[in-house]
Amino acid sequence: MGHYIEVEKKVKLYVEDIGSGIPVIFLHGWPLNHKMFEAQFTLLSEQGYRCIGIDQRGFGKSSAPAAGYHYDRLADDVRAVIDYLKLDQAYLVGFSVGGAIAVRYMARHGGYGIRKLALLGAAAPSFTQRDDYLHGMTQEEANEQIAAIKKDRPQLLRDFGEKFLADRKPNTISQPFKDWLQLQGLEASAWGMVHTFESLRDEDLRKDMIQIKTATTIFQGMLDQICPPEFAKQLLGGIDGSTLVTFEQSGHGMLFDEPARFNHELLEFLK
Repeated sequence: MGHYIEVEKKVKLYVEDIGSGIPVIFLHGWPLNHKMFEAQFTLLSEQGYRCIGIDQRGFGKSSAPAAGYHYDRLADDVRAVIDYLKLDQAYLVGFSVGGAIAVRYMARHGGYGIRKLALLGAAAPSFTQRDDYLHGMTQEEANEQIAAIKKDRPQLLRDFGEKFLADRKPNTISQPFKDWLQLQGLEASAWGMVHTFESLRDEDLRKDMIQIKTATTIFQGMLDQICPPEFAKQLLGGIDGSTLVTFEQSGHGMLFDEPARFNHELLEFLK
């Protein structure tokens, strides 16, 4: 079932809602949409879970307003979906910028409705470097990415895709699959991509992560060129009682680089 849920006046998010049972909320990465989790939707709906995939504003089938791409608003969008669907004791799974939004949600809304949190290659606690934080890309590199979106978005998506996956034997990834990921990026709005990347550049979640009291599992590809393993170390140190699961042969997209192991670890998390 698909829902169009109004999260603020004239802004509707598309939410895929498959299966029945304990709800699992999926927050996708930049510049993808809920379809990146289709294999997990198939698996979990057969295992007695209700899978809820939110297309963030500006991405997938959701509205693409001119504004509202800062983390507070994106976290409030998640709350609006949880309220509309009357979800409780849900698992929250955030990938990349979806992980960053999940961290802000947990802090801003006190973990409302969430029983456990999974952060997959999360773009947190800060995606870019700061005076006292030397991990991730520089502000200048982020600005270059934004300029590249505006100049030639299809080429930027192709270049980003080449860094997204480890694509190593025995888990090589087909060209049609890579094309499918590229197509998801092309479905996004240009301004949604730009403004969300500005939030990646500007937002700092170090004060947010220490407020999380919910059981948290961190999933990290050790070959990740986009959200490097140091991010996971920072999250592990900042979220009390959190645990870390590493994927030695994975880049950023560990659910594609090591799909069998990822699905096994996801099911373990849900247990």
